[in-house]
Amino acid sequence: MNARIHHISILNRFIQPTFDFYHNILGLKLLMKTINQDDHTMYHLFFSDNQERIGTELTFFEVREGEDHKFGTNNIERVVMKVPSEESLTFWEARLEAAGICHYGIETFNGRPLLRFEAPDDTQISLTPLREFEKADDFYPFADTDVPVEHAILGIDAIQLRGQYPAATEKELTNLLGWHQQKQTTFFDTNTEVTILDNQETTFYQEVHLIHDIHSPLAELGIGGIHHVAFGVKDEKRLRELDEQLNQRNFLNSGIKHREFFTSLYFREPNRMLIEIATEEGSLDPSAYENQSRFFEEIPLYLPHFLAGERESIEQILENQQHDHDA
Repeated sequence: MNARIHHISILNRFIQPTFDFYHNILGLKLLMKTINQDDHTMYHLFFSDNQERIGTELTFFEVREGEDHKFGTNNIERVVMKVPSEESLTFWEARLEAAGICHYGIETFNGRPLLRFEAPDDTQISLTPLREFEKADDFYPFADTDVPVEHAILGIDAIQLRGQYPAATEKELTNLLGWHQQKQTTFFDTNTEVTILDNQETTFYQEVHLIHDIHSPLAELGIGGIHHVAFGVKDEKRLRELDEQLNQRNFLNSGIKHREFFTSLYFREPNRMLIEIATEEGSLDPSAYENQSRFFEEIPLYLPHFLAGERESIEQILENQQHDHDA
């Protein structure tokens, strides 16, 4: 199997509206309510399908201070999620409209229908239906929601990357991770060129859209922006092989990070977008999946084992931050 998109991580300002939107409006399962392992004062939420599979995970860091994200090139621009059918797009158009969510109606991109909308903090999300060769039975959407299962969000379909030198990004994704150039197209009704890569899978097909943009200013990552996209590899052995390849080519990278949930490394590809490579499996305690609720405050905080002794102080900091926001 080639490297599937593992997860996508986004910066949001306040965790409560993030939870309300992705869990209660989009109907995604809250896989885990935890903290950023590099900053213990920061919430980190994981959403997934009903089987906690890679390729279905969106994660969110709560970053209370800082500027809003500014559009530009050299930017991870938009997440595209799968839904079962074109009829599902009509359902979501009406649901987003009823919730007062800014959307752009059902459009056509790359010959396929697409519904673009703006999530909290103007994060750019889209929905697109399964292709003819994909089967809804291969997916496991969260069922304990008011979203009908026949229209439920199924997983990550694509990530859109806007860059000055997309051929350089393509080289890394094809040589390191086994992606394949499928075709060239244009960005909606503009002359902007887009290269479509795919992972050559049939049961969990995904794409990367490389948008060629030498005219826009450089993006400034901020609140609402996509922090990084992660690609999955089978195990730590393969991860260490890729780490060695990056080191041999003098790519600045994080080295191997053990996250308990999985093992990963981070590097910046030639257009300076942050890429994570993560193993398919980790050693996550099954208790992290428990206690689903529509109410954020009812869900216990999961801490990795190495932070178990700091629970009281971490929870107090998070509680004080929430009180400051509410005040």
